[in-house]
Amino acid sequence: MEIYSLKDSDAKIQGEENLNGQKFVVTELRQGVKNPNRVNVFIDGKYEFSLDVTQVVEYKLKKGMKLTAEQVAEYKKASEYGKLYQRTLEWVLTRPRSERETRDYLRKKIYDKKLDNNYIEKIIEKLKLKKYLDDEKFAEWYVENRFVKKGVSIKRLKMELMKKGVKRELAEATINKIGRGDETEIKKIVAKKRTRYDDERLISYLVRQGFDYHLAQTVVRENHCETD
Repeated sequence: MEIYSLKDSDAKIQGEENLNGQKFVVTELRQGVKNPNRVNVFIDGKYEFSLDVTQVVEYKLKKGMKLTAEQVAEYKKASEYGKLYQRTLEWVLTRPRSERETRDYLRKKIYDKKLDNNYIEKIIEKLKLKKYLDDEKFAEWYVENRFVKKGVSIKRLKMELMKKGVKRELAEATINKIGRGDETEIKKIVAKKRTRYDDERLISYLVRQGFDYHLAQTVVRENHCETD
């Protein structure tokens, strides 16, 4: 994993500069209690940072190892990256997410914690590589679940997908693939709202929801005849 470049202010540990090549000793590696996949690293008898298990292996950290202040600062940056990646992964796994949603989530986390902006694209690419982030799968999930019982216009569904960062072509292809159509969606809405609206108000409502006027008019009037 790439370690990001250091700022001058980062090359510190416990308030001390690395003068005269001073070395810091890894005195303990302790498995995390809340997250057993992370390892707490103690230097000169004091906790300094935590890394995930793969990072510990990557950096070949072990008890008794001597580190420079620059190395410690680099590992601290890697620690923040690892924690942010884990939090983002957990967030992504709660339900399918689009790339744009995930990037917005990361921007907020970066801003709140004043972390390196370079983390965003690194994490996005890693999630995509591991197939945890896929706009096509997200679009399919969204179309299959958005207002399935309630009804929604295809126009609105497509606009919502595009606001989530899904490309127009992918949004249209996904909607066609799933097979949702405006006539069926209108019937769902009419079935729920027929008793609350007369024909004209119902048609106006449907048009505001993004349905074609003539299709809405036809379906509403056909439904009106069926219910008389």
